[in-house]
Amino acid sequence: MEITKDTRVSAILEEYGDIAEVMEIFGVKRVARYSFRRMLTKALTVERAALVHRVPLDEFLERLRQAVALQEQKTASDEGPQANGG
Repeated sequence: MEITKDTRVSAILEEYGDIAEVMEIFGVKRVARYSFRRMLTKALTVERAALVHRVPLDEFLERLRQAVALQEQKTASDEGPQANGG
């Protein structure tokens, strides 16, 4: 998943739940499964979240991309031994 200024916050949280901590640094809190706030994040883009929380968009995007890259590396290394039989 490519993260751009137009990416929905909800999509990031669904795809990369473990990077929610990075988003919390910027004031975007975790959202309970059935909460009103969860519904609101469906419309919230990365660009809007950065604006609301007064974080420069380029910094917000870079941190998110770094977190995604680390998450993907972790997932690949976690799956590596299982894929090779042990």
